[in-house]
Amino acid sequence: MRGALGYLLVSIVCAVIGQLLLKQGMREMGPVTLSLSGLPDLILRLATSPWVVVGMSLYLGGSLFWLTALSRIDLSLAYPFAGLNYVLIVIASYLLFGESLSPLRVIGVLLIALGVSLVARSA
Repeated sequence: MRGALGYLLVSIVCAVIGQLLLKQGMREMGPVTLSLSGLPDLILRLATSPWVVVGMSLYLGGSLFWLTALSRIDLSLAYPFAGLNYVLIVIASYLLFGESLSPLRVIGVLLIALGVSLVARSA
């Protein structure tokens, strides 16, 4: 069980860092629009952005840890831990990107953290 939780935590950290890198890559790229005619150019821009490539690689690597954890514990226990992604993303987005944190958003994040804590205690 302990090993599985370690795999979950590595998966979560990889996902959070991956998402932050993806966000930075998209910030540098600016707003994009999906269209059939612009798709080849968008794919090329994404594939040549170091932020996006490293972010996607971390996300993929995190998925391997997630799958390893799923092979060891119940999905009903593992999946609520994914809620930590929300908590960490909100905090990191505030600190790194200066995104706003309304009181309602803070309460929501605290409730998610409380829920993850309760699920962890049930294990």
